[in-house]
Amino acid sequence: MSLLSSLLVLIVAARLLGRLFARYKQPEMIGEILAGIVLGPALLNLIAPNAALSGVTELAIFLIILNAGLEIRFADILEAMRGRGLLLAALSFLIPFIGGAAVAAAYDQDVMRMVFLGLCISITALPVAVKLLESLGILHTRVAKYALATAVANDVAALFILGIVLNMPQSLNLADAAGAVGIATLKLGALALVVLSMNGLLTWLDKRDISIHAVPESLIRVFGPEALFGIVIIFVLVFGTISEALGFHFVIGAFFGALFLDKRHFLASRYEDLRGTLASITSGFLAPIFFAYLGLEFHPEAFSEFGFPAVVIVVSILTKLFAGWLGGRIVGMANREAIGLGCVLNGRGVMELVVAGIAYQKGFIGPTMFSTLVLMGILTTFLTPILFKQAFRGDRLVKYRGEGAG
Repeated sequence: MSLLSSLLVLIVAARLLGRLFARYKQPEMIGEILAGIVLGPALLNLIAPNAALSGVTELAIFLIILNAGLEIRFADILEAMRGRGLLLAALSFLIPFIGGAAVAAAYDQDVMRMVFLGLCISITALPVAVKLLESLGILHTRVAKYALATAVANDVAALFILGIVLNMPQSLNLADAAGAVGIATLKLGALALVVLSMNGLLTWLDKRDISIHAVPESLIRVFGPEALFGIVIIFVLVFGTISEALGFHFVIGAFFGALFLDKRHFLASRYEDLRGTLASITSGFLAPIFFAYLGLEFHPEAFSEFGFPAVVIVVSILTKLFAGWLGGRIVGMANREAIGLGCVLNGRGVMELVVAGIAYQKGFIGPTMFSTLVLMGILTTFLTPILFKQAFRGDRLVKYRGEGAG
């Protein structure tokens, strides 16, 4: 199929199955992933993953993150990363990482496979978490605040370690290892400096009642009101590009860039117009394609050795649930709320597939482990909304949504 025909089939199937699941009070993303599995190599083989579709999904990820940034304040994320919140993020990364490395060791895998299995299990996909929390109407709750901060921290940690591994020379020695760690640390420090400097500038302007609304207003006068969306896109793209240039996924920088676009720093009169435009493009078109594409990535080869994939999937789910629950209790959440946090953190989605793809392309892992990681990423993304809705059944979710809004 051509790209446009593939997009047509994907969007129609994803929307139909998504709405079907929504009718039975289940998150739409489950139906959208199923649409991809049905249409992809796993079943009908009508559409295969390719570079063109992957490019469209990258745009989808970007806009999902941008949409979330408009709903969340940078101060909330910063607060969730401090004190006990930092411990929550560390536990949510280390416990799954150790679990993944232990599974690889039990199956006599080499050190690199242990590292990559640990990394893929420890990741939480930020776009998946955002879309789930948004679809459930709880993007302003405490679970959302800690879940998104933890997802960012986990993904940064995974990409930091990935950067170290990719900078390792073939003939490994202590000096080379120290050099690789140093380079990755400098890159992470540079990214943190850019983000914190921007936040510091905006805070400084706020304290002095200096408005920066004149900047976008002037640009809109020059280029016209239709330029509003483009101005916002360019602003966030700058942060994503800096993040990518430093060796991190562009979604990390884009998320922080989007966090700065709140009403204090943007045109309040046009803010709702921007949100409406983004919601229409993202939820109505690109987000279903993104989740359907995850389904396309599923390949049945992982079932050729059932034991290893089964153990990886079970360990990945249990370690994230336990780490999220334990961290949630540490930051003062109620038992059910902490379980819900663990459920949200379970979705791996695109971030895990990115790391697995790099490992496969570089020859660090073989086709069996790659297929296993793809299966694990899709299945955990698929199960995330189901597990969360089990934790907050019926009226409990409605009540919690009301508490978050209040």
